[in-house]
Parts: sequence; structure tokens; C-alpha cells
Amino acid sequence: MFNARATHLSRRGMLAAGGALGLGAVLAACGDDDAKSGGSDADASKAAATPTGPWSFKDDRGTTVKADKVPSSIVAFIGVAAALHDYGVEVKGVFGPTTTKDGKADVQAGDLDVTKVTNLGNEWGQFNIEKYAALAPDLLATTMFDASTLWYVPEESKEKILGVGAPTVGISVVDVQLDKPLQRMLELAKSLGADTTSAKVTAAKKAFEDASARLRAAAKAKPDIKVLAGSASQDIFYVSGSNLSIDLEYFKALGVNFVEPSAAALKASGGWYENLSWENVDKYKADIIMMDSRTAAIQPADITEATWKQLPAVKAGQVIARNAEPILSYDKCTPLVTSLAEAIENAKKVS
Repeated sequence: MFNARATHLSRRGMLAAGGALGLGAVLAACGDDDAKSGGSDADASKAAATPTGPWSFKDDRGTTVKADKVPSSIVAFIGVAAALHDYGVEVKGVFGPTTTKDGKADVQAGDLDVTKVTNLGNEWGQFNIEKYAALAPDLLATTMFDASTLWYVPEESKEKILGVGAPTVGISVVDVQLDKPLQRMLELAKSLGADTTSAKVTAAKKAFEDASARLRAAAKAKPDIKVLAGSASQDIFYVSGSNLSIDLEYFKALGVNFVEPSAAALKASGGWYENLSWENVDKYKADIIMMDSRTAAIQPADITEATWKQLPAVKAGQVIARNAEPILSYDKCTPLVTSLAEAIENAKKVS
């Protein structure tokens, strides 16, 4: 059974168990990297240009990836695929939380039509290498929560995955502010043929900047409003520190007043957050609670703990959603910034 909380506990250096899958003739048959382009169904306002070559991109490992032509048979972590889709760059395959148990698109899929891509593995540790090789991929793109580990690429089967031959790109999403990986994803999309000067992209970036200015103004106007970033599981309530997470670091830089667990408490759980029992969920005073909206986390409406229901912010209705792994397009990040700005603007001091 996939333990989402366990993976989140120690993102740095945390590796999942991937089954050793025999490739046999599949790998031998997939040496041809001349995959066809993914088509031209994207809206004209965001369509990527026809891929040409040669191609190179320097990723956040400091590695410059090169190819004879612009990749067109792309496989990506679902959040990266969703971001590229917003820029008109389509992928052939995805891995990571793509669909929910009832078959609907996961929150991390964004606007991506998950029925039109090959799902290589929906849960941590799952990555179907035979399906991957059959796509004749010419690029694998994902995020990174440390300096070298490709997110959701199982460590135990990594060599076989890399053995397929597709170059890999990693975008860092740890210990930097949100605007940096947003820019890096834009640069990746541009390298893959996206028109990053289109009216749609320009408007989306302007909307993000406007939302950020609004959040800065709201935080300045109400500096005493304290915000807690939390996530719920059956037995533990997690209180995030504002360091490491790209969204919280960015919001803090804009002036948001976050609840901060002690350094010792954060260190005890890997640096990201403090673990609290539900009996101690009231340890910190907060006026607004941002709750992890990913499907692996229990959502506020489903929390039955009496201690939760008695929290001042909960009683005041000052609980908002937070996507702890933002889709790195300006279109998808703007609502996250706007939501927090609105919450602070309308918040009553209850702590």
C-alpha cells in the first residue's frame, strides 16, 4: 500500500522500492528515438512550434542535456506534464499521481487530459518500464527535491529506466522561491517549442505578478494574521515549516506571517514539518490554516477529530486549500497566490 506520508517525511534522499522488471527484447526494439511529434490539437494561442534540432537544455543538476532534435516523445512526472501542457507542449507518457481511485484526474494533472497519455505508474514506486520503452521516449522530465534524485523515478529500477536511453531533465523544487522554478519550467517549455511570448503566456505571467503584489499588500496591511500550513493523515497532523517548500518560501518573502515549528522539531522529521498527534493539534495559534489539497492527504471536510473542529481558524471558517506540489505554470500558480491574498484580506484575528 502506498504510504504518501512516508514519502513526504524524508524527501531528501528518500527513495522508493521499484520492482526489477525484465526488458528483454523490448529494450532492443526501442533503440530508435525517431518518435513522431505529438500532433497539433493544442489551441493556436498556446501551440508549440514544430520541433527541430539540435536541442540542448541545462537542468538544475547542472547537467546540459543535448539531442540531435527537439524531443517530441516526452515522458514526464504528472505535475511537469500538466505545466508543459499549459504552454502547449504535449507529452506521450506520465508517472506519479495521475488519477484518483474513482478514475478521475488527480489535482496534480491540472488541465491535462489523462485519457490521452500513457500512465506508467500512478503510485510511489510504480514505473512500467516496458510501457516506457514502447513509447520510444526522447526525454524524461521531472522535478527534484534534492540535488540529484529524480522525483518519482524509483531508485531500484532507475538504471533500467535510464537504460532505455532517453535523456533526463530535473527541475529543482526545494529551498527556492516559487518564482524560480516557474521561470525554469517556462525555459524548458520554450526549449521544447513553446511560444513563451504569446499573448496567453504573457497575460498569465502578468496575472501571477499582480496576484503576488496583492498578497504582499494584504500581508503588509495585516501583519498580525498568522498562517499555518498543515496536512492531515489518519494519525498525524503535519505542520510545515516555511523553509524548503517553494510556495511557502515565496509567500514568506512577500511578507506572510507563518507559524514556524522549532528547528529541532523540524529536524526530527526530516526538515519539512513537525509531526503532531491529533490530541496536540492545537499546539500553535493560527488565524488561517492552509491544508494540503493533494489526494494523499485527508481533506478538511473529512476530518472528524474533535480537537480539529475546536481550532479557532476552523470554527471561523478560515481554512483554505494548498497544493503542496504546485503545477509550475503561471496559469496554475496564480490562483494559489490569489487564494491566500483573499484569505488574509478577509481574515479575522482569532488566535
